[in-house]
Amino acid sequence: MQIGIREEKERMKIGGLQKVSLIDYPEVICGVIFLQGCNFKCSYCHNPELVEPKLFGPCLEEKKVLKFLASRVGKLDAVTITGGEPTMQKDLIPFIKQIRKLSFAVKLDSNGSRPDVIKNLLDEKLLDFIAMDIKAPLEKYKSIVRAPVDTQSIKESVKLILKSKIPHEFRTTVVKSQLTAKDILEIAKLISGAKRYALQKFVPTKTLDKKLLKEKTYPDDELEKIKKRLEKEIPSVIVR
Repeated sequence: MQIGIREEKERMKIGGLQKVSLIDYPEVICGVIFLQGCNFKCSYCHNPELVEPKLFGPCLEEKKVLKFLASRVGKLDAVTITGGEPTMQKDLIPFIKQIRKLSFAVKLDSNGSRPDVIKNLLDEKLLDFIAMDIKAPLEKYKSIVRAPVDTQSIKESVKLILKSKIPHEFRTTVVKSQLTAKDILEIAKLISGAKRYALQKFVPTKTLDKKLLKEKTYPDDELEKIKKRLEKEIPSVIVR
């Protein structure tokens, strides 16, 4: 199968490739492409090598990644594109078009900071699933992401996703010292109308800020109580 490859200067900054995953795309076997670069600096980030430029490794060749995907047609059902923050890459849309030529479904993981890119992807019907991280209630965003953030952009991305009607998931990494139960319930108001919300329990194994390696995690019983309260507003709430 022939795959058109763009010029070197236009290629994606691909930091990693997971050849198969059973958990990144709900109920679908997928490959996962990790892109370098992020405009947020969340202290709990478990992929610092995709966020901090000084930790970046050599990029994988786009040509080789696409060739691998071509070899997995009929074995994988989809490709998940994550990061880092994928929407920062100026050639994301052409790259996804290349993947879709192979008849794979595409899931995008995003922090929602670039609603213009999300809108273009949705308008061109290039996504089959989108997962958006909601870091905190809007008033706490800057302190959590530790970077400039336009909260209107976050709201706009939520609105676009809900309006799109494609399968979606909103998710929040819950760090006990950063988010209270009240904060999490406030997030639920922001994503009112969502069909699926995931609470991701922070596990201090690898983090952007090493201080969090000593962080205490949310007890399971506390998260279950929060989950039950959220289920009054959102049809599907999961803790993972």
